[in-house]
Amino acid sequence: MDGKFIAYYRVSTKRQGESGLGLSAQKKAVQDYLNGGAWDLLAEYTDVESGKDDNRPELQRAIEHAKKARATLVIAKLDRLSRKVSFVSRLMDSGARFVAADNPSANELTINILAAVAQEERRMIGERTRVALAEAKRRGVKLGNPNIAQAREAADAARKVKADQFADNVAPVIRQVQAAGCVTLREIAAALNARGIKTRRGLLNWTPAGVNRVIARA
Repeated sequence: MDGKFIAYYRVSTKRQGESGLGLSAQKKAVQDYLNGGAWDLLAEYTDVESGKDDNRPELQRAIEHAKKARATLVIAKLDRLSRKVSFVSRLMDSGARFVAADNPSANELTINILAAVAQEERRMIGERTRVALAEAKRRGVKLGNPNIAQAREAADAARKVKADQFADNVAPVIRQVQAAGCVTLREIAAALNARGIKTRRGLLNWTPAGVNRVIARA
C-alpha cells in the first residue's frame, strides 16, 4: 500500500468520543488496511455525530484536505460515513477519492448498494424499537417505574432491542464473510475475530454458537 491518505472516523456519542470507545477499533481497521508500506497518513479527523446527522464539520475538513493534497480519504467502515444513500452519493459526486477499509474493492455501484442496505437496516432498527416499546406499553410496562418487576421487564425489553440492533450491525459483515467463501459457523467466527469485529460484550471471542445467534436474530 502506498500513496497519501487522510483518515476519517465517526463516533456516535460524546462519551464515545471522549473515552475512545469505538474510535480505537476504527483506527486499528484503518492501520490494518494500510498495513505498512510507503504510505503517508497526512491527518486524522473525527466527528462525534449520529449517523442520522449529515452535518459533519470534520468530514468536510477531511474531504477538502484530501482533495487539496490529492490524497485518498480512508474510513474503517462505510456506515461511518452515513447510512443515507443521498449523503454517500453527494460525497462521491464531490470528486474526493475514498476507500472503506472493510471493503476496499467496492466500486461506485457496490458502494451505493451497501449504503442502501445500511439505510434500510437503520429503518428496520427504528421500527423494531417502536414495536418493542409499543408492546411493552400494551402490557402495562412503565419505563422508569420504580416497581422492581416492571423495571425488570422494561430492562429485558431494552436488552432485546439492543441485541437486535447488534445483530443488524454485524449481519452485513457476516454476509461479506460468506461471500468471501466462509461457509461454516466456525469459519465465520474465525473470520470475524480476524477482522477485529467484537462481540456484544466487546471481546474478540466469536464462537459458532454466537454467530448462529446473530444470524437467527438478523
